Amino acid sequence: GTGSDVLQAHFHNAEHIDAIELNPQIIDLIEDQYSEFTGGIYSSSDINIHQQEARAYLSSNDKEYDLISISLMDAFGASAAGLYSMAENYLYTEQAIQQYLQHLSPNGYLSLTRWIKLPPRDMPKLLATVINALKKENIAQPKQQIIVIRSWQTSTLIVKNGQITADEITHLKQFCNDRNFDLVFYPGITKQEVNQFNILQHAYFYQAAEALLGEQSEAFIEGYKFNITPATDDRPYFFQFFKWQTLPEIISLLDRGGLFLLESGYLLLIAALFQAIVASLLLIALPLWLWKSKLGIQSGNQNYRRVMVYFFCLGLAFLFIEIAFIQKFILILHHPLYAITTVICAFLLAAGGGSYVSKQLSNYPHKTIILLPFVMISLLSISYSLNFDQISSFLLSKGDIGRYLGSVLLIAPLGFFMGMPFPMALAQLSKVMPELIPWAWGINGLASVISAILATLIAMQFGFSVLIMLAVALYLIAAMYFPESQID
Repeated sequence: GTGSDVLQAHFHNAEHIDAIELNPQIIDLIEDQYSEFTGGIYSSSDINIHQQEARAYLSSNDKEYDLISISLMDAFGASAAGLYSMAENYLYTEQAIQQYLQHLSPNGYLSLTRWIKLPPRDMPKLLATVINALKKENIAQPKQQIIVIRSWQTSTLIVKNGQITADEITHLKQFCNDRNFDLVFYPGITKQEVNQFNILQHAYFYQAAEALLGEQSEAFIEGYKFNITPATDDRPYFFQFFKWQTLPEIISLLDRGGLFLLESGYLLLIAALFQAIVASLLLIALPLWLWKSKLGIQSGNQNYRRVMVYFFCLGLAFLFIEIAFIQKFILILHHPLYAITTVICAFLLAAGGGSYVSKQLSNYPHKTIILLPFVMISLLSISYSLNFDQISSFLLSKGDIGRYLGSVLLIAPLGFFMGMPFPMALAQLSKVMPELIPWAWGINGLASVISAILATLIAMQFGFSVLIMLAVALYLIAAMYFPESQID
């Protein structure tokens, strides 16, 4: 945020301020159109405005800061309703927290503020993520560097690059007492000090902090009513709090105001998947089935079964990889729109090239040639998946041209080989059983309709690496079911 945060920094006489804002319209409104109304906060010589994504900015320099502040950037209403659960957010992952910590000066502070929802979700998940990040930074005692406070609507987590001192704790207590803020956690806090001003039925936040910073943190996360597993760059769905185990309990509370506990974004995705399955079966599979006898296709036909499995696997696998790359490249390209445009364009152009080359290869139906694209897809996908942290760190440090060019160059080889299996199999079918070609298109289309939604659900639940590995497995299964012919 580059409005109230900047005002606060000015109020406290910060000598140098770097304000990061991704949206150029926000900068224009504050800097130009409403400059007089905002008091010209951007005109001060001690402030630099950067129209950039936060992690990209940090990757491009080695500056150290006394304070890095990440305030609320989402609306409370949408957040409370769970509508952000499907959205990736790379600002609240373990890798992001590590990056922030690496840019703190000695004894500097990282401040993260989130909305309060009851039962607590945002702050416990953020705290769990921060704890993991600190451990990966070789901090043996994370609790010695963490402070959590709350108001009636927000909670703030503060991480110090160094151990918190007794003098700082004294100032913290005075600050909270003067402003009616509640202490949640600091090193050495007692239960009697919490839940004093904005009184809750139980000291939920204190209990969560104590559990997460204790020895039974994993058991606490596993048994918690909501999903508070730390967010990572591989699974950046920070706002995905839904847990299947809690669903029956929440449903039983619907008549007592439990609607906002449902985390509706995740359930809407489940409903969309169900609709996609029903629609694709009715509009694609059923017509094909009704015409099967007219085409003279017998259910026991070996090629019929092979076509079903082969093209269904291709339909799932292609979009599994494409969706995973779109989500991954949001971090590199900074915005879903840019990631979707770049990734889809690169995949389709490269796949078109692969399809063209496959026409030439189809004249030489040797097993090695047929297996080549499947092997290359598997090797490239696994390689990218294992090294994506290093790839993203490298590209984030580059300018716009470097990031986009690098993204296209990474995607092109994979897309090229992904464009081969479908036309190669169609060419084979045209020689063996041309009457199965409508089935090939139909089954592939059915899988494609389902796979886009299913891919998102898998990524939210298990991460992009699992999604890519599953796609690789589907491609290898497809290779085993390539339509039979006289192949040497």
